[in-house]
Amino acid sequence: MSMELHRCFRCGWCKLPSDFVDYNCPSYAKFRFESFSPGGRLWLIRAWLNRELTWSENFAKILFSCVACKNCAEQCKMRFKDEIVDWITSAKSLAIEKGLAPPKVRDFLENIAKHGNPWGLPRAQRASWLDLNKFEGEEDLLYIGCECAYEERGQKMAKNVIELFKIAGLSFGTLGNEEECDGNEAYMLGELGLFQELASKNTQKFKELGVKKVITISPHAFNAMKKYPNRDFEVLHFTQLLLELIQKGKLKLSELDLTVTYHDPCFLGRHNGIYSEPRKILKSIPGLKLVEMKRNKENSFCCGGGSGNFVFDLLGGSESPARLRVREALNTGAEILAVACPICKAMFEDAVKDEASDLEVKDIAEILLRSAERI
Repeated sequence: MSMELHRCFRCGWCKLPSDFVDYNCPSYAKFRFESFSPGGRLWLIRAWLNRELTWSENFAKILFSCVACKNCAEQCKMRFKDEIVDWITSAKSLAIEKGLAPPKVRDFLENIAKHGNPWGLPRAQRASWLDLNKFEGEEDLLYIGCECAYEERGQKMAKNVIELFKIAGLSFGTLGNEEECDGNEAYMLGELGLFQELASKNTQKFKELGVKKVITISPHAFNAMKKYPNRDFEVLHFTQLLLELIQKGKLKLSELDLTVTYHDPCFLGRHNGIYSEPRKILKSIPGLKLVEMKRNKENSFCCGGGSGNFVFDLLGGSESPARLRVREALNTGAEILAVACPICKAMFEDAVKDEASDLEVKDIAEILLRSAERI
């Protein structure tokens, strides 16, 4: 890998969006040191691999503060651009293999391995709040995911999605407390063995139950399941299905006088190319005005929560990515910042409080639910 990394000559495109309006790498935007840019990080990794640099707490922070937002791969002009995130992930993997992972990262991964969630909470709490039938051969399996199962704001988001599916008459069920972690953050942190174990468990369980279609709430789960080897089931993000239900007339929408801006989640947008469905949902609501932030779609600026940072938060503070993004949303004049990811929702709600702003953070299902007519 060392010789591959040598191909990067730190031109700096990886730090920017395509129109150069601002710095677009979350860790570089936070710290403003070249070492925290993708190019700088790659050169440090190469030096470490060549034993020109010894492991340190600061290098660990530089390496694990990469949130895998994929802006670098989007903006890089070189033929190796699609390998950049994999190179960084491989370096994380080597660090974990050598027992060098920072304590917060180590605890995060150990909690997933032992308890099935990054907080180390009891498995019995996973669905204790959920009043919904277990999957028993229904057409669709709704995968709740760790962020929605254990985090209060994620639970509210899941309830909004569930309510919309009920209004539309959709037949679906969940796995309840038998649900396993999807493994996306394990993958992005370089714990590939744990990811493979979780992928195998989930794939086997889905096969035993006869699952043909999985609907995820989190883009992180959507991304992980897209990577599962030997997958024989369809994976949809909930926004894809909601748009389909609207287009089929299963959801009737009434007028809402709102001005909304939408944030593209990295694992829905840059990782999987889904940009239009959430916007089409919002535009289908009569009276709603959708305004774009300067950085949007493939140029969207990350909330800073990927690769486990929504738990151990190496990018917090007054110049955190989430707070910078909230300021950008405020500049649009929107009343509501719409999100399609439970991690983004939590990161932005905290940022809004820190910014003492009256901007509301709402998930797309919540906005749609306000407009949906009960049939």
